[in-house]
Amino acid sequence: MPWIETIAYGDATGKLKTLYDRVKGPDDNVDNIMMMHSLRPHSMEGHMAIYKYILHHSGNTIPKWFLEVLGVWVSSLNECNYCVEHHFSGMKRLLDDDPRADAIRVAIESRDLAAMPLDAAQKCAMDYARVLTRDPAGLTENHVIALRDMGYTDGEILEINQVSAYFSYANRTVLGLGCSTTGDILGLSPNKSDNPDDWNHS
Repeated sequence: MPWIETIAYGDATGKLKTLYDRVKGPDDNVDNIMMMHSLRPHSMEGHMAIYKYILHHSGNTIPKWFLEVLGVWVSSLNECNYCVEHHFSGMKRLLDDDPRADAIRVAIESRDLAAMPLDAAQKCAMDYARVLTRDPAGLTENHVIALRDMGYTDGEILEINQVSAYFSYANRTVLGLGCSTTGDILGLSPNKSDNPDDWNHS
């Protein structure tokens, strides 16, 4: 049970019911992280908008599976099991390579960046996300230059930054309110589109 009151889908009315209908998955399931916002639907609307546009927008050029890897990494660093479980399931489905996905998770859990079955550019992005999560004031322009030297465009560097920053926000929402995966369907995500009304999880 969460540490604050939440409103179930069946009890929702008005604006909250409208938002739930936009974000729900199969069998009217609403992820618990969204239900955390149910007493302030406007904050759910803001959360969902930033989540969709940062992680699931068709304008992104970094592969979605790797953006999910960054999310699992940041969530693990923040010890947020809720987001680790959700986004590892999503990453595994998108990657469609179970042994590689499992090896990535083992390396994440052991904090062994060198052991991750990722290329050098992706490892550089993971290191940037690590510093941003653990020591944000320790980041310097040299970290960005390193990403650029690995072949990332400045737009892609922004993607890496925003996904890493978003997950720390999501982790703190979960950890600060006692959110659990109980009743959630793991691994669902919004469609990858630029339609602001397309929030449904599948």
